[in-house]
Amino acid sequence: MRKQKLRLVVILGILCIVASSLFSFIRGLYVAPIIMYHSVNPQAKPINRLAVTDKTFDKQMRFLKNRHYNVLPLEELSKLIKEKKKIPPRTIAITLDDGYKDNYQYAFPILKKYNLPATMFIIIDEVGRYQNDRLSWDEIRQMQASGLINFGSHCLGPEPLINIKSDTEVKRQIFDSKKILEEKLAKPVNAFSYPEGFFTPKIRQWVIGAGYQAAVATMPGKKFSSHDPFALKRLRISSNADNLFVFWVETSGYYTAMREFQRQHKRKKR
Repeated sequence: MRKQKLRLVVILGILCIVASSLFSFIRGLYVAPIIMYHSVNPQAKPINRLAVTDKTFDKQMRFLKNRHYNVLPLEELSKLIKEKKKIPPRTIAITLDDGYKDNYQYAFPILKKYNLPATMFIIIDEVGRYQNDRLSWDEIRQMQASGLINFGSHCLGPEPLINIKSDTEVKRQIFDSKKILEEKLAKPVNAFSYPEGFFTPKIRQWVIGAGYQAAVATMPGKKFSSHDPFALKRLRISSNADNLFVFWVETSGYYTAMREFQRQHKRKKR
């Protein structure tokens, strides 16, 4: 009887150790999701990976609100990461890139409807351009005045910084875009978005030197920590996420790890 009891205790102990290790492993894969949009437009086509319809955006924001996601401004999330504080469950940040005018026309009213904060990254030289497809400074100021929308730099122009040969020009894109935004908005600009998500360690260092507090990319890979506030990984939300199950998976906090595993697996096959 004693032997049986001892055996049971040993087995339960082993199971507890395995379960604890598995739980720790799974927790280690979790990355608070930062979701990325571009255009939000009723005319968005399913084949356009940079656009979602306003109906899809509304459905997704309602999903976050109704399921009590902890939607934080990007700067608050990056601060938690930087200070290595515990991030509450279901924490998420919303970002929109490029400064499309439809962000003001469609995305902004929906964000106000559900009282959800977001960060918009602006390409300075495209503000108010003659095609009238980008935000104006007046629209930007109106959104900032709501208290829900923060603005960050997406450089002066859209060219990926890794394509620019001149270090002086790269620095100008990083430093001057911050200065102009701060002058126009009369407040500090702390967030930066690498154009097309590409950067190098040197570019990352210049972003830090310019005084930004956080920088977002797309999938910088495992060489940059998931907890690096200047290489924050984001998830592009496309028309595929019109299906709320897909959106739920993408916002679970484990999707980033799954994507990286999938990419490594493909590389090994090659």
